[in-house]
Amino acid sequence: MIYLQIAAFLLGFSIVAKTLASSIRTFVLPRSAQDPITRFVFTRIRWFFDLRNRWSTTFEEQDRVLAMYAPISLLALVPTWYVLITIGFTFMFWGTGIESWGEAYKISGSSLLTLGFNKSEALQHTVLEFAAATIGLMLVALLIAYIPTMYSAFSRREVEVNKLMVRAGSPPSAVEMILRFHRLDRLDKLPDFWERWENWFVEIEESHTSLAALVFFRSPQPDQSWVTSAGTVLDAAALILSSLNLPHQVREERVFRGNQLPSDAAAALCLRAGFIALRRIADFFRVDYNQNPHFPDDPISITREEFDEACDILAEGGVPLTPDRDKAWQDFAGWRVNYDFVLLTLARLTNAPYAPWSSDRSAIFVPSDRGTLPGTVVE
Repeated sequence: MIYLQIAAFLLGFSIVAKTLASSIRTFVLPRSAQDPITRFVFTRIRWFFDLRNRWSTTFEEQDRVLAMYAPISLLALVPTWYVLITIGFTFMFWGTGIESWGEAYKISGSSLLTLGFNKSEALQHTVLEFAAATIGLMLVALLIAYIPTMYSAFSRREVEVNKLMVRAGSPPSAVEMILRFHRLDRLDKLPDFWERWENWFVEIEESHTSLAALVFFRSPQPDQSWVTSAGTVLDAAALILSSLNLPHQVREERVFRGNQLPSDAAAALCLRAGFIALRRIADFFRVDYNQNPHFPDDPISITREEFDEACDILAEGGVPLTPDRDKAWQDFAGWRVNYDFVLLTLARLTNAPYAPWSSDRSAIFVPSDRGTLPGTVVE
């Protein structure tokens, strides 16, 4: 019997320790860390949301449903941890002399929730009761401290997403963004834009891996998404680096103005920061992708016809383009291949709204007026 009690105590201690480790990885650890308990909660709850959305007939309805997914999953973590810790302390109380499993469960739950309606007079049980009460209070305190931090990061993310709508339209388009900057004669101001978005990418790389639930927090407006915004900025940078032929004097004016980088260098740095950020987030979700892709060995989802059409639209708008269209296509594809697959995967993972060159090809999109939900895969 004594060996069975020791085994029960060690099993209970292991359950409590692993649950506490889960809460630390999720709420405290300032770096990317996979956690099986958190992953289980989010994936199981996502299954119910996906099941509900089978009856959604428009993307707007789907978006309203999914807006609750991340908050509910996040709040579900605490009761999940409470249940596991209660079970763990039940084993520990039984292993230290409480004869009845029912009585051990009551003492465990009473201690963890600091209710105090059931307790034991033995010293070893008092120690366990205090330990359970401390853990219970600590989990609540962690959640209270965690939520403001998450919403602060969410707010900073959405500021640039909202501002992009003004610059790139809704849904955001890389071609439209370049046209608007050209109409306003602001192409020489792009280095400031690239610098802001480089900082944005660096921040989401940190926040969306250490606070992974942020990936699923949807924008306030159903037609906006951090994923499609990222794709728009990356495509705009790739188009400018590969296809635009800006006048020589404009390039000279913007080179090293104070500490400012040339536009081409700033765009390249922003692009690199962007695909690194998307890859790190994809790594967290165990997305399998080629870490050293090369075009044309690794194809991209953008066709040559789509690229030519975009260039034609830019040319019609008066944007100066490089005369060598073949080289421009090779350069564009060489940039896009670095983030093409992970961008589409994250768009699918987050059920991102329609946007050209990103979520429109993460699944087969069918317009709403045909009676099929955008984003639904048509077999």
